Amino acid sequence: MDSLIGAGIYPLPQAARLVGESARNVRRWLKGYSWKYRDGRSSSRPLWQTQYESEEIPGGTTIGFRDLLELRLVAQFVKHGVHLQVIRATIDASRKHFGSDFPLSNRRFLTDGKRLFLEAVEEATGTEKLIDIAGRQFVFADVIRPSLYAGIEYDREVATRWFPNPRSKLVLLDPAIQFGTPIVADAGVPTDAIYDAWKAEGRDQARVARIYGLTAKMVGAAVTFEQRLRA
Repeated sequence: MDSLIGAGIYPLPQAARLVGESARNVRRWLKGYSWKYRDGRSSSRPLWQTQYESEEIPGGTTIGFRDLLELRLVAQFVKHGVHLQVIRATIDASRKHFGSDFPLSNRRFLTDGKRLFLEAVEEATGTEKLIDIAGRQFVFADVIRPSLYAGIEYDREVATRWFPNPRSKLVLLDPAIQFGTPIVADAGVPTDAIYDAWKAEGRDQARVARIYGLTAKMVGAAVTFEQRLRA
């Protein structure tokens, strides 16, 4: 269990909310799935081996911080209509290129990923049906934007912290603090605790700010963040 320390702990439903995707899809991406067809049964393997694949963690599927950021990129590709087969090929090619188990969230993917993505499209079976030639460049440009990486802090090439709103930097996910749960930056108070207090105190931001020793702006950022997760 020492591998969990400083690596972040996210139950699958929480991870799905944080990346804006359904728990069902996230489970299929991380655990794989199978389906029946006329002549038998086929299967799709997991997109990658998660950080805690070999750990016995109570309470169902749990992933780490680096898994979470990787999921965020996968979710963006899916939202833009990229076939899972192309995403898998991109991950496999990028893993070899960067020598990283989590290549999509690697800082270099922002600059080197386009070529790897286009090569993956060429290599994937049925590429012409998955993404047409004219659309390939635009799909990558739409998905992999500098703003998508703007809130991620790196130590060399490895992602270490994530500010979901990089403009304000008031909410932070840091796997070394509170097991990576979303907190108010510089205060360490979990955003879900602030949200619960805000509801209990009649949505009085000033009162909640006094209770936790925060500014009203910090409370507002935490509440807004939690409302978006629960929408």
